[in-house]
Amino acid sequence: MSDREGPGRWGTERTESPESALPGRRLSELVEQAVRCTAECCGASSMVAEGSPERHATVTHPDLGALVAVQLRSGEGPIPAALDRGAPVDSEDLLRDERWPDYRAVALDSGVRSSVTLPFRRRDLTITLSLYSFRPGALTHVPHGPARALGDVTATCLIRDRSYRAALTELDQLGTALRSRPVVDQACGIVMHALGCDPDTAFGVLRRVSQDSNRKLFDVASAVVGRRGRGMERDLAALLN
Repeated sequence: MSDREGPGRWGTERTESPESALPGRRLSELVEQAVRCTAECCGASSMVAEGSPERHATVTHPDLGALVAVQLRSGEGPIPAALDRGAPVDSEDLLRDERWPDYRAVALDSGVRSSVTLPFRRRDLTITLSLYSFRPGALTHVPHGPARALGDVTATCLIRDRSYRAALTELDQLGTALRSRPVVDQACGIVMHALGCDPDTAFGVLRRVSQDSNRKLFDVASAVVGRRGRGMERDLAALLN
């Protein structure tokens, strides 16, 4: 392989699983921009682990996917080392660096002679950015260059994205609760009239029906309201025992 000719000589092909689409978009932008702003860089990979064993990786070329995979499979390489140390891990010349035999073999087979991996941690989220070069000692400046700033921004954006999605989910749940409240209140009134019980007891009856039938409380309340409680008195009364 020859040296990189222009940004991303290996191209900008992305590999990401459907479930990683949201963080994957951020990672794709990160690796592409990191390659463009780093001299003698032939490609990049990035990985995010959001507080779980499952990890999602994005690469600028399919060959680099094998480099990430061999490290996750063996637990050895610059990515695991950077995650453990919380600091950049540089391999200046893989022809001489024998620390990670499996990673080294795959890298050299792809023509990669040097690499550097930067970790970025925000709360319980960790991102790694790995840059690769066909030349030895070509990436020693990366930990202090623009790629580091790009990684910092991406980590911050991912945390913001996650907080935004959580807020949307909470709003959706609140909206559902507000929409269902009038129906539940009406159903409680029907149960109170049918059984001659107080509001708390009526709500307890509805909740028990919901749990026993594995149906949502709103669905149970809608059924009670739809029938006006007619024909349900005996079944509802049985739940008071």
